Amino acid sequence: MACVMDGNGRWAALRSRPRTDGHRAAEAAVIDVIEAARGAGVQWLSLYAFSTENWSRPGGEVDFLMRLVRGTLRRHAPVLHARGIRCRFLGVAYPRIPPGLARDIADLMELTGGNRRMTLTVAFDHGGRRDIVEAARSLIRGRVRAEDVTEASFARYLPYPDTPDVDLVIRTSGEQRISNFMLWQVAYAEWIFPSVLWPDFRAAHFWECLDTYRRRQRRFGGVPAPAALERGHR
Repeated sequence: MACVMDGNGRWAALRSRPRTDGHRAAEAAVIDVIEAARGAGVQWLSLYAFSTENWSRPGGEVDFLMRLVRGTLRRHAPVLHARGIRCRFLGVAYPRIPPGLARDIADLMELTGGNRRMTLTVAFDHGGRRDIVEAARSLIRGRVRAEDVTEASFARYLPYPDTPDVDLVIRTSGEQRISNFMLWQVAYAEWIFPSVLWPDFRAAHFWECLDTYRRRQRRFGGVPAPAALERGHR
């Protein structure tokens, strides 16, 4: 499963508060969703925290986000480890990431690297197109013959190639965009777009989305099974 955590700015604007208050309020939603996913038996959870395009935001907001993420990691690292959650970061390549935050990210990944109850991937300084381009460059540098390139072999050059394809993406705030998020991995994902803004998103909303997903029939380009068609006409 994956979440595009959208709506922090609008949450703050509705309350006539600065955008940074919306980002600060989002922390509670992050922790609630992680716990809800773990309780539901989700083994792989990805959260879209900061995209390659987000560097174009005002400098003050970006600086605040860097400090906020660092504080969040430090506050919750012991609990994440105790819960058996392995933490990964997808991206983290841009040289403008503050050195202190980069060290905290590396420390968290090292601390939780042996955990296996759930894998939490935080997409931070992430861009799906960049991941695909970098994979193509690796193939070229490796002198892989064109006829030997398959979807499976190409995927091995993506970051964290053991990550399974995403089954469900939840994007809060009602916006219906992919926003360059894990483009390869979400190719056949189901999408749900709840109108609730991310800072207000809680375990109950997560469970509602999960129930909606479970009632869908995934066809992967095929046709519905006869039994499914019969249920649809009842």
